[in-house]
Amino acid sequence: MDNLKPKRKRTRARRDVALMVTCLADLMRPSVGFAAVRLLERAGCRVSVPDRQTCCGQPAYNSGDVNAAVPVAQAVIELFEPYDYVVIPSGSCAGMLCQHYPALFEGEWRERALALAAKTWELTRFLTEVAPLPSPKRRPLDAAVTYHDGCAGLREMEVKQQPRQLLLQQCGVEVKELAQTEVCCGFGGTFCTKMPAISSKMADDKLDNAVASGARLLLGGDLGCLLQLAGRARRRGLELEVRHVAEVLAGTPTGPGIGDPRR
Repeated sequence: MDNLKPKRKRTRARRDVALMVTCLADLMRPSVGFAAVRLLERAGCRVSVPDRQTCCGQPAYNSGDVNAAVPVAQAVIELFEPYDYVVIPSGSCAGMLCQHYPALFEGEWRERALALAAKTWELTRFLTEVAPLPSPKRRPLDAAVTYHDGCAGLREMEVKQQPRQLLLQQCGVEVKELAQTEVCCGFGGTFCTKMPAISSKMADDKLDNAVASGARLLLGGDLGCLLQLAGRARRRGLELEVRHVAEVLAGTPTGPGIGDPRR
């Protein structure tokens, strides 16, 4: 896919940023979207959240239904073209726009897809490489933290050190690294429904490593992975709080963790 990699866009001017909230955040964890807005505004961006945004098309694409994914991708391209940057709090959705949209098309639509990919960023990369956050004015986070690297963010968007750097700078915490941190959690989009037994075993391995790290808080940058891990942790009765990294970076969260009962 190297020939599809766009030339990254960076400017120093005040940035007009469109937030792609993602379906999972919109439906399952809106606090992730609100946290992303707070972080982007804190970094000096003008933030828009286009209200006509829908799915990125990833479920259809990953299931092999390219014909269904193409019109969804075209709608996303048209909606987000006017903005300087598109920022997404999800490595998998960002990877869909950056890596897979250009492969869906030829001709004019491919050029438009490449142009969109060139200005699309995963949230933590954007906040470290394009619009750095100012120094925080709050007490360090008093919690032992570990971090799950989602497959798409790690391999398609090159997200690894960025969330760790932000957690250290903004929250004063060093991540207690998971054993086999780069191994899949078992979510894999539709994989978890097609292969539930294998998916559950992979999630259990990930959770066992999280518990062994001594951390109380399990963070990640992809809500699909976090829903998978939180759901399995609740079924096992583990004392492990699961959150999206944006929620923690935006401020000490007070609401329930993912999958926890409402308080």
